[in-house]
Amino acid sequence: MGADDKISNKAEELGGKVKEGAGRVTGNESLEAEGRADQADSNLKQAGEKAKEGMKKVKDAFKS
Repeated sequence: MGADDKISNKAEELGGKVKEGAGRVTGNESLEAEGRADQADSNLKQAGEKAKEGMKKVKDAFKS
């Protein structure tokens, strides 16, 4: 996972938390749900990138 991807995914996660909090404070259920969806999307992306890293490490281990 590149540094740019990590930063982008974290920014998306943080933005989702802000949206969720703003929605909760204002009583805007739609905004709150959108924030949770943004966080879930970011978490999926991060999990995918970690899986790629893990597979690369396994592949590299077998090269030795």
